[in-house]
Order: sequence, then C-alpha cells, then structure tokens
Amino acid sequence: MKRSMVAGVILATISTVVLAAEPQTKFEVTARKRVAKSVSVEVKDPTTGKTSIVFTTVLEEFEQKASLDPAKTAVVVCDMWDDHWCKAASARCGELAKAADPVLKACRDKGMTIIHCPSDCMEFYKDHPARKRMLLVPKTNPPKAKDLPNPPLPVDDSDGGCDDEKPAKEHRAWSRQNAAIAIDEDKDYITDNGSEVYSLMASKKLGTLLVMGVHTNMCVLNRTFAIKQMVKWGQEVYLVRDLTDAMYNPKMKPFVTHKKGTELIIEFIEQNWCPTIESKSLLGSK
Repeated sequence: MKRSMVAGVILATISTVVLAAEPQTKFEVTARKRVAKSVSVEVKDPTTGKTSIVFTTVLEEFEQKASLDPAKTAVVVCDMWDDHWCKAASARCGELAKAADPVLKACRDKGMTIIHCPSDCMEFYKDHPARKRMLLVPKTNPPKAKDLPNPPLPVDDSDGGCDDEKPAKEHRAWSRQNAAIAIDEDKDYITDNGSEVYSLMASKKLGTLLVMGVHTNMCVLNRTFAIKQMVKWGQEVYLVRDLTDAMYNPKMKPFVTHKKGTELIIEFIEQNWCPTIESKSLLGSK
C-alpha cells in the first residue's frame, strides 16, 4: 500500500515537472485601435444666444487583448537600412535597430518566423542562407486584393519628409540592413517581395504578421510586404508602434514636431488599417 502511494506521488511529481517544462504556445498582447465615433455637442449662437445640438466625429481609442500563437506568427523588419540620404532619419533608424534586435531575438526564441525586408538590397544578400531559404519556398499566388478605402495621411510628406537642416538630394544611400540587427542563418528569411512573404506565410500556415521598421508613412504602409498589401490579402496585421519612425518634416503641415507627426501617423494606421502593439509585450519568457 505504502509503495503504491509513493509511486503515485513520484508519478504526479514527474507529470507536474513535465507540464511546467512545456513552452507556452500562445501569449497575450494588448492591441490598440481607434474608432470614429459620432458625439453630440451643444453649440451656442453668439448673436441670438440660442443653443443647438450638432454632431461631430471624434476618434475613440480602445485597447483589447489579442492572443498570438508564435508558431503561426511572422515578423517583418521593414527597410531598416544601414544608411539613408536623410541623415536625421538614418540616425533614428540606427537607434531603432539597436532596440529591435533583442525584440527579434525574443520573437525568434518563442518560435516566430523572422523575415528581414531591406528593399533594394537583394544583391548584397544573394549568397546569404536566409535569402536562399526564401527562394526555396513554394510559390503561392495571393488572393485578389480587397478593395479598401485609402484615406489621405494626416501629415504632408510631399517634400520627402526629411527634417535635416539642409536635406540632401534623394538617392539610394543604403546597401544592406543595419548591422545592429542579427540575421539567424539557420532560421530567418530575407526578401523585399510581398508575394514571397505571402508564399512563406501560406507554406508555413502563418496567419499573423507583425510589422516593425521604417518609415511609417511610406514603406511600412506601402511596401508589398507591409501593412496595406498584407491587410488587403487578408492577413491579420499588427504594427509594433514603438519600433517605427516616420519621414516627416515639421516645416510641413500640420506643423508639429517630428515625434508628434509619427504619433499622428500611428493613430491614422490604428483607425484605418490595423491595430498596434508595443514591443515590451513580445519580450519575456517563451
């Protein structure tokens, strides 16, 4: 009898240890969205003194928990180049790259698929194992893109968005991804093509895409591997809002600081394209 009880305790202990050792397959993040809401406002006519009720639209921010399955999640690193013709933008990107690397490591360790997308740099990476791995992915044709509204940005970036005191002429200053971001030769992928990203997601049965990188109002929104196109192809997309930066010059409308301009674009994305999350939600234990 005593032997049976001891054996039962040992088995129960072993089972508990095994269960505790199993990695967490899913985890929660806090996703932020913005929704346009109609509200009533009482307005007083200064001439007659009469009051009336008018309706106006305001943006309401709300947060909700979202569950991510690392085995079904990819992370796109958008155009985090080694250099840029706008030196202020290049400096900010360099700092973002340093902040992004430990986050990418945590995502990789959790089992997420990391896709490095430094546009115009495929020649540099032609012999890299991560580029060769991508080229071996079976091709899957994307579905017909959804016809979605495409409202204008809340900032004017028609001047190129550079906030240098004396901006240089626009040119291709980049040749590779910023070296501060490690590329795992055994696990990661390299591309600058949205169809290749879609094919990889289809091949690995990935349904969620996290996007980080630059620039929020340009490449992060408009590259074929980034937010707009992936949303139109039916993917569940999240922007990592503290690992992105805009190309915005405060001398252009709406005449706010560069930081505020970036925040306005993030809010625009939250309203019109996809939710955002913070990188801290991707860190921590597996």
